[in-house]
Amino acid sequence: MAEATDRAGRYVKQLEGYRAFIPFPLPPNPPVAVDATTLALLSRADQQLGRLDGLTQTLPNPDLFVAMYVRREAVLSSQIEGTQSTLDDVLAFELDTAGRDFPQDVEEVVNYVRAMNYGLARLATLPLSLRLLREIHAELMQGTRGGHRYPGEFHHRFMK
Repeated sequence: MAEATDRAGRYVKQLEGYRAFIPFPLPPNPPVAVDATTLALLSRADQQLGRLDGLTQTLPNPDLFVAMYVRREAVLSSQIEGTQSTLDDVLAFELDTAGRDFPQDVEEVVNYVRAMNYGLARLATLPLSLRLLREIHAELMQGTRGGHRYPGEFHHRFMK
């Protein structure tokens, strides 16, 4: 019992009541048009992935690289929400949470890092799903200014 269809796939209501996106088999019909601009972008992306792969081969511990990237992303994403923390603040806070005064926003950024690590760990036992997103959101909201406002729940206005 399909509900909505587009070129990429369709939503199908499941027995449990939720809707699942079921992609159509590849390649798409009609096929994706690859022009010169798209081919150049794909080539550049492939080169950059090769460089990144090469760099990770030389790192003694690639997990440290990922950990720093997660922290940097947490700072940048939190700044979109108006936080005033820096990467230096986050690293100092993680080293010594009680030793000095930190901007209040630092704890929210650290929550972001904790939530991201939680989500990455949960991927070992749970597929990417709405349930996983809700769990990550609940982790993210723990102990924050808006933490009492439906952590782990979607806004109903977006669920139409």
